[in-house]
Amino acid sequence: MRQAMVNRLREEGLINCDSVAAAMRAVPRHDFAPGEPLEKVYRTDTTLVPKIDAQGRQTSVVSASHIQAIQLELAEVRPGMNVLEIGSGGYNAALMAEIVGPTGSVTTVDIDADVVHRARAGLHRAGYEQVNVVLADAEHGVAQYAPYNRIIVTVGAWDIPPAWLDQLTPDGRIVVPLRFAGITRLIAFDRTPGSPVLTAGNYRLGSFVPMQGDGAASEQLIPVTPDVGLRLDQNSALTFDVPALRKALHTKPVESWSGAPFDMPDELELYLLTSGPELPMLHAAQAAVEQGVVNPTVRNGTPALVRGGSFAYRIKRENPQTASGYETGVIAHGPEAEQVAGELLAMICTWADCYYRRGAAHITYHPNTADTSGLIGWHTTKRHGALAVAWP
Repeated sequence: MRQAMVNRLREEGLINCDSVAAAMRAVPRHDFAPGEPLEKVYRTDTTLVPKIDAQGRQTSVVSASHIQAIQLELAEVRPGMNVLEIGSGGYNAALMAEIVGPTGSVTTVDIDADVVHRARAGLHRAGYEQVNVVLADAEHGVAQYAPYNRIIVTVGAWDIPPAWLDQLTPDGRIVVPLRFAGITRLIAFDRTPGSPVLTAGNYRLGSFVPMQGDGAASEQLIPVTPDVGLRLDQNSALTFDVPALRKALHTKPVESWSGAPFDMPDELELYLLTSGPELPMLHAAQAAVEQGVVNPTVRNGTPALVRGGSFAYRIKRENPQTASGYETGVIAHGPEAEQVAGELLAMICTWADCYYRRGAAHITYHPNTADTSGLIGWHTTKRHGALAVAWP
């Protein structure tokens, strides 16, 4: 079953490195999810052993194997390295222990005592007791075993704390699911020689449980109706005419079509959020989709251009003339529906003409120790630094 899981991940292009494939073949994933059906354990798209808080939110999971494969591929862990994992579960640490081998070292840290206990038990069952398992607030890293060649963060982080960078080797890499503009991107940051700035060598889509402790951060959610809302970064200053938007939801929509393929929606999403006016993410419950209030593309969130009591967001339709078989369009509501639709459609067409590829964005992180006075273009200020996204 482990071999079949690896084969699927290779076929999907998520594993290209032989050492990652060998580790995932070697480590018994089921030892970290006792009681779970084996068919579920070895699916590539399923999280395991969720821990739920009093509000019904997941605070810890063993990530789906396709996410763990992506992170390991981005990290490029090699034999002999010293690796720190932020957010534990056991299985990912065991994979890293396989890759670094007897000359390397792996430390995994979590703020939750239950998760730490579960990780230790799984590592013991699977035979990876050489992994250092630490109970602590990971905002402060684990100085005891530093410096680290790689830091792999397995929880959604809003910022990159100074301790992580202090504990990273000069040529080290940090792979972090960074939260900004209402979305998360799994980013592999490398140090810039002679500078405190971090530069992204690669980034991917990814979803993770939020960080707890001193590094925790919350987003703004502005309800438009009980089933439709706008999500913003916690430091956004945008305001909205909610009654006007609620009224607009029930007006006849305007549709416009771009002729561009609906493909790589995560790349388009990143472009829309970081290339022009600040856009909120429009989210809706399934009930709003079923009632026809919003298009199904809203279910998982989509950037929305809001102007007073009007708003527009991207949609798709089948079109065999495009490379993907689908075409990107825009749907808009409100008294200025045609204007906001046209503005958003123009942004989509610019992306399709100039940035229709993977990895088109240039992402940098500037710690507070760096000079940020010259930053231009889209950037957002966080606690410990600033994140900048450019479209060269």
